[in-house]
Amino acid sequence: MDTAQRVLAATGHELEAVPVVTFTERVSRRGRVFAVPDRLSRLPVSRAMATITLPLHVSWSEPGRVSRLADRTQRARAYEVLLREGRPADISAYVDGALLVDLWDELVLPRDVRDAWAPVIAAALDVDA
Repeated sequence: MDTAQRVLAATGHELEAVPVVTFTERVSRRGRVFAVPDRLSRLPVSRAMATITLPLHVSWSEPGRVSRLADRTQRARAYEVLLREGRPADISAYVDGALLVDLWDELVLPRDVRDAWAPVIAAALDVDA
């Protein structure tokens, strides 16, 4: 471990342990399955602010939907769709935890989705859900 740290330090890097995010599938009152992580993760800025095309299985009602995540309003709409329809890989790829927390009170989500995600948001803020 010391050797790895020295090698990384020589290249201007450091070793970092990042918690593994695990997802649980939940079923909404309407019988739709949605994914909820046990913790929020952070994305590199370039990915958190990217222009993305949501996958068809996420944005099935608007195929080819493009979202500029650097735009707060577009990011909010994308996050709403991702939290309702996204698979764990989609959420991990496009949702930045800090930006989600910042938008949380403004997001329009079904009650069961909001309730399932609320403890994760509260944990990130270190408050009770």
